[in-house]
Amino acid sequence: MATSRSEPYDVLVVGAGPAGLAAAAAAVTSGARVAVVDAGERPGGQFWRQRRTAVAPDQHLHHQLASYRRLLVAAAGADWYSGRTVWTITRPRRHFEVHTVSGPDEARLTLAAHRLVLAPGAYDRQLPFPGWDLPGVMTAGGVQALLKQHGVVAGRRVLVAGTGPFLLTVAAGLAEAGARVVGVHEANAGTGWLRSPRAVLRNAAKLPEALGYAATLARHRVPLHRRSVVVAAHGEDAVSWATVGRLDRDGRIRARSERTLPVDLLAVGWGFSPQLELALGLGCATRVDVDGSMVVAVDDDQRSSVAGVWVAGEACGVGGAALAAAEGEIAGADATGGPVPAKARRRRASAGVFAVAMHRAHPLPEDWTGRVTDDTLVCRCEEVTAGELRGAVDDLGADSARSAKLLVRTGMGWCQGRVCGFATSCLVAEWTGRRPSPPLPERPIAVPLTLGVLAEGAD
Repeated sequence: MATSRSEPYDVLVVGAGPAGLAAAAAAVTSGARVAVVDAGERPGGQFWRQRRTAVAPDQHLHHQLASYRRLLVAAAGADWYSGRTVWTITRPRRHFEVHTVSGPDEARLTLAAHRLVLAPGAYDRQLPFPGWDLPGVMTAGGVQALLKQHGVVAGRRVLVAGTGPFLLTVAAGLAEAGARVVGVHEANAGTGWLRSPRAVLRNAAKLPEALGYAATLARHRVPLHRRSVVVAAHGEDAVSWATVGRLDRDGRIRARSERTLPVDLLAVGWGFSPQLELALGLGCATRVDVDGSMVVAVDDDQRSSVAGVWVAGEACGVGGAALAAAEGEIAGADATGGPVPAKARRRRASAGVFAVAMHRAHPLPEDWTGRVTDDTLVCRCEEVTAGELRGAVDDLGADSARSAKLLVRTGMGWCQGRVCGFATSCLVAEWTGRRPSPPLPERPIAVPLTLGVLAEGAD
């Protein structure tokens, strides 16, 4: 049975990561009646993810704890709905209706609000390579989530690969937890940061954090290999070996640079993709960000193109916790009609400059599509290979990720294109000579649901 709260909240925040917490705190401070809905059992999102048994945030796995505690205390006046997933948002009258489900029995609850702040976060962006479907090949974020929330080290002999500062976070956490990290393989040289000295200087507070990760890796004798990528994973029932290779200036594997290492866990991360399902379902306008991701277009007050909807955090562009929190504070304050603190705008500007520099310093390797073989799975849910996908382009006339989806079912499985959508879009664009098309089309249902919930419909 579905239940509902008929009295609309002034502001309802979807997501309890840095952006959502900051938005809730700002809205509560302004005197508004506020609710926060989050799929997690505890607030914090991926950045401040906590173990189920933890009474307080784990000092060893989290930083910026002072910021977390301050936001949590400030947002304490809101009504909290944890462990609830928002599957759709409707607007049948003058207010929004946020439809949620919770638990294995999918208990339904509908919440009403006059204004929304969407802070849904992001998920790991993945690129296919031979063997990436083997058990033991995981996203870097998934490996970190197991460690943070459950204290589980997903493997004993680990190779971390991909690009971006997040790799250092994951490797350091695994090493501290007792795993043997055989290496961090960063696809870029690191010299890209030299092109943005002002961005680094404006965010000098991040340097101690980076030095701390470097010290942890040095203490555990974890080597960092730059301009190096994972080429393939090998094994029978699970990953047992990983082949890595060094990149030349054109992003191709250098001749005779490949070597194979024994591993039982491969943690791979190529940045993050904004989670846009709810924003797209409401009709919010989008744009293409500096890293090629589709993001929600917002104005200087974090307002989307849809009246009554503010968006903050990674959905507006992946840029880290500091940027997300600044955007959330601006959105929460403006959504209540209160003044936006000038300090929040300055923090957003500073963190935004750093985010752009980060994306430019850690782009995807130029020739990654050339390492995808015909028998490499692109869509793991529907088991669609790159050869089948290319056949849809060459033989059936597919000219976009969407048309390929209709022809060979890429993105039609459980993840609905969240894992394979970006790669599918890039591969089809490569083969057709066109610009990549948006991998996530607008859809009315944001998460997988049972037929029973769909049969009841949205209240």
